[in-house]
Amino acid sequence: MKTLIIYSSVHGNTEKIAKAIAEVMNAELKKVDDAIADDIKNYDLIGFGSGIYYGRHHKNLLKFAENVNGNGKKAFIFSTSSGKKLPVINNFDKALLKKLSRKGFTVIGNFNCRGKKAYYNTPGLIIRPFCGQKEEDRPNAEDIEKAKKFAENMKKLFSETTRLS
Repeated sequence: MKTLIIYSSVHGNTEKIAKAIAEVMNAELKKVDDAIADDIKNYDLIGFGSGIYYGRHHKNLLKFAENVNGNGKKAFIFSTSSGKKLPVINNFDKALLKKLSRKGFTVIGNFNCRGKKAYYNTPGLIIRPFCGQKEEDRPNAEDIEKAKKFAENMKKLFSETTRLS
């Protein structure tokens, strides 16, 4: 199984997770700004990850997903965020999942962990409680281990779903 991980990491949080996943999967890492749509052609499984900004993956990753054709390839999604993932207001994966599905990918899993918050002065009393806490030590060793377990699960799930198709 050849795996490519395409990611955006403004503050370094997502890059830590991308590297942990890549280590387990023996995957190639590529920053989204250096990636082109043809990059995915020679890979069986594609990972897409970024930090979360205003409840969505980074705009560059979303734009990349809009311009790539999955042709039935399997994919997974990952992210880091300073906010708590609450189903009612923070369905972080929704926009990226929709784009990838529409572009012909089969998304087989997703992973999210907390990341160090880089901006602490979010305006507005209504918005502030949902914008995250100051998390200086995240992603931490426990988050990295969870990312590695996620990667192991993706390898296993990829093998199982490929065998069944």
